Amino acid sequence: MIRNLPAHWDLEADVIAIGSGGGGLSAAITAQDHGASALVLERSEQVGGVTAFSMGEVWIPGNHLAAAEGIDDSIEDGVRYISNLDMGFGNKRAIINQAIHAPVALKYFEESIGLRMCVVRQLPDYYYPHVEGSTAEGRCLEVLPFPAATLGEWQHKTRVSPHVPYSLTHEDIFSMGGMANMSSWDYTVMGERLANDERCAGPGLAAYFVKGAIDRGIPLHTGVNVEELIADGARIVGVRATRDGSDLFIRANRGVVIAVSSFERNEHYNRTLGLQLDPVSMVMPAITGAHLRLAGEAGAQIARVPDVSMLGFHVPGEEQEEGVPLWRGALPFMGLPHTIVVNRRGKRFANEAFYRSVYFGLEEIDAMTQSYKNFPCWVILDSQAREKYPFGSVMPGQAMPEGVGVQADTLEALAGKTGIDAAGLASTVAGFNSYCEAGTDPDFQRGTYPWGALMCGDPAQQPNPNLGPLRKGPYYAIELHRMAGGGITSTGIVADEHCRAVGWDGRPIEGLYVAGNSAVRLDNGALMQSGITNARGMTHGYLAGRHVAGKPSELLREQLDRLKP
Repeated sequence: MIRNLPAHWDLEADVIAIGSGGGGLSAAITAQDHGASALVLERSEQVGGVTAFSMGEVWIPGNHLAAAEGIDDSIEDGVRYISNLDMGFGNKRAIINQAIHAPVALKYFEESIGLRMCVVRQLPDYYYPHVEGSTAEGRCLEVLPFPAATLGEWQHKTRVSPHVPYSLTHEDIFSMGGMANMSSWDYTVMGERLANDERCAGPGLAAYFVKGAIDRGIPLHTGVNVEELIADGARIVGVRATRDGSDLFIRANRGVVIAVSSFERNEHYNRTLGLQLDPVSMVMPAITGAHLRLAGEAGAQIARVPDVSMLGFHVPGEEQEEGVPLWRGALPFMGLPHTIVVNRRGKRFANEAFYRSVYFGLEEIDAMTQSYKNFPCWVILDSQAREKYPFGSVMPGQAMPEGVGVQADTLEALAGKTGIDAAGLASTVAGFNSYCEAGTDPDFQRGTYPWGALMCGDPAQQPNPNLGPLRKGPYYAIELHRMAGGGITSTGIVADEHCRAVGWDGRPIEGLYVAGNSAVRLDNGALMQSGITNARGMTHGYLAGRHVAGKPSELLREQLDRLKP
């Protein structure tokens, strides 16, 4: 019970959305469409949030776009797929709530803001065909190119991504041989779209929602940092923010929606709320866990599920805003032919073409020494890989920049420069090369997951797109760093089916909502699947916006028994 009302209010709206990614913008748009005025507060100087940094995939089982393409899928199969992979960390009610509302939210934003999406053909679920409920295609959607000039004054205030080729669609990339074959792409379309500022992927997805907000006259306030929630007893009624060093008191007549992504730029939160020690991050500096700080004071309950961990590296001199080093994900490059990942013993420990396998491999602990068995680790590649494939921003044939890694003419010399066990590395490479000749990997089944073959392989490499021997020196070793999940973290705020934050007493906190990565991932548990995060943000915003406007969805109550796994 808090009462910290200010002497005056500087601004007022029915709904305040904190964060300008997909979750915050969709909540503001939906609330305003349902009769509640809205405004958006963004800490940085650009809008679009982590949504704009992503590949822009939106994962929705049973969506109408797949049905129109003749693809057989259902919401029920989507629930089954997630339930089979959540490892018990998911909440069945939350899984079902997301599953039934995501297709509804998709249709809503198509009709309300002109969101234009299409099915990414031939892109399977991560675990297809190995897990019941998975599909070969249809669930992963992406936006059609968005003309950014239509954003007017917001064109250059809306984020683009340093991580993805945002002027190309998945179809463009796949048709040109995938990320492995960047050197042979036809860059005509990319050049034309860049010249016209037509955005695809995450920047395009974010731009659609920014356009929806500005078309409605929803104020977008940048450079505003929310310092605390303002409460009147048990109800949240506004926020205290700062702008240019001065306080700004903003009243929320109906509610506040927190949608600020994760906490991965906060070293203290990483150590106390996640299980990854000292992870690097690929997201912008503003992602510091404001949702936990803000909602915590209001008594919001937090929960955690397994982390989403990746591996990354840094090219010296590459920076993002505020001089922060730009860390790049090693996916999809570590699953390419002529490339392996090894631990200090020189041993492989996972399917390098399937980053979920790598994540769980990283967590293995040697109980006798109480140390991680597979970290630190290095990606090892030979000159064939360097001649044919990119590695992050380092293009094929380009000299490896100084400071990225080390190179040597022999594997033995490479081991000596890195501290990797030389005998172990030689044995591993010999065994791996024999697997490449046979086209199968009996140790870790590399190349047996179609998603990994498509996203992390070379279709020209047969019989296995992910296998190619390491035989040609010089050889390269790049030490990999644990990388937080790109805004997708383990711990978040617990919410109900309307995305109201829930207190430790199990009851909703009046006037407080959470969306996207600010909400704990109880709707997928231990599973991570490309596109789930963007789907969650869009769906949570839709649900929160309706409820805060006094028009809550009743679909969960109507369909819960039918869909219960």
